[in-house]
Amino acid sequence: MKYPASELVLDSKGNVYHLGLSPENIADTIILVGDQDRVSLISAFFDSIEHQSQHREFVCHTGTYKGKRISAVSTGIGTDNIDITINELDALVNIDLEKREDLAEKRSLQLIRIGTCGILQPEFPVHSYILSSHAFGLDNVAHFYPIEFNEEEKAIQKALSTHLNFPETIQPYCSKASELLLSKLRSEKTHEGITVTSSGFYGPQGRSLRLGLKNNQINERLEDFRFDHLKVMNFEMESSAIFALANAMGHEAVTICLGVANRPKMEFSKGYNKEMNELIEYVLDRVI
Repeated sequence: MKYPASELVLDSKGNVYHLGLSPENIADTIILVGDQDRVSLISAFFDSIEHQSQHREFVCHTGTYKGKRISAVSTGIGTDNIDITINELDALVNIDLEKREDLAEKRSLQLIRIGTCGILQPEFPVHSYILSSHAFGLDNVAHFYPIEFNEEEKAIQKALSTHLNFPETIQPYCSKASELLLSKLRSEKTHEGITVTSSGFYGPQGRSLRLGLKNNQINERLEDFRFDHLKVMNFEMESSAIFALANAMGHEAVTICLGVANRPKMEFSKGYNKEMNELIEYVLDRVI
C-alpha cells in the first residue's frame, strides 16, 4: 500500500508532521509523558544524550541509560494527542517514509507512560505508584479503528458500563496493558488495577465547579466496582488510547502513575518533584 501525502503527512525535512522526528531519532523503548518539562527530568538520568528536539508540545530526548538506548517523548494532554503520537511513532518504525510504503519487517516498540493521576481508592495514599492493568476509556479514539477487543476487555467494559449506568450517548471501551511490561514494573511498591481514562479534567472526572454535573456519584460508583480481583484505581487522561492503539499495531504498552490526589479523601499533593524523580528512576531500572 502506498500512502498519499494527505494521509501520511510529512514536514519539509521528511519527518513525521507533528512529532518532527525521523526514524533514527527514536529508540525501541520509549517513555511517554504528558508534560513536556518531564522529558528533561528523564534524560537527566541518561549516561549520554544523542538527540534532542521539540516541535509544538512534542519533545523528544534519546540517549542511553546504563547502556540501553531509550527515548523520552512528551505527548501533551489527552487521547487526541495520543492518536497523533502512537500513529506517528508507529510510522517511524513500520513505514518507509521516502517510498510511503509499509516496511516488510515490522518493529515492536515498548511504550511506557509515566504520568500523574487521581487515586479513587481511599486506602492508597498520595504519592502511591498506580500500575494500570487495564484502561477504561471514556474517550472515543478507539472507536475510529477496526480494533478487535479480547473477551476480558469486553467483559470489563460491559460490567463497568452497567455498574455506572451510563446513557447510550457514552460508549466506553476497555483496553489491556502489556503483560510483558506489567511484569517488569510490578513490585511491592506498586498497586495494580483498572485505570479510567477521562476525556477531560473537570466534569468527566467528577469535579463540579460552576456548571455542576449530570452524574454526581460517578467517583463513588467507580470506587465500589469490582471485577474478579480488580478495583478501579485511578483517573488519568491518556492510557486507554495508548493501550488500544499499541495492541492493534503490535506494540507493548503500559502506564504507571504517581498518585498526586486521593479523590475520596479530597487530598492533593503539596509537591511531588522528589517523588516523580524516584518514580522515573524506578521505571528506568526495570525497563533496561
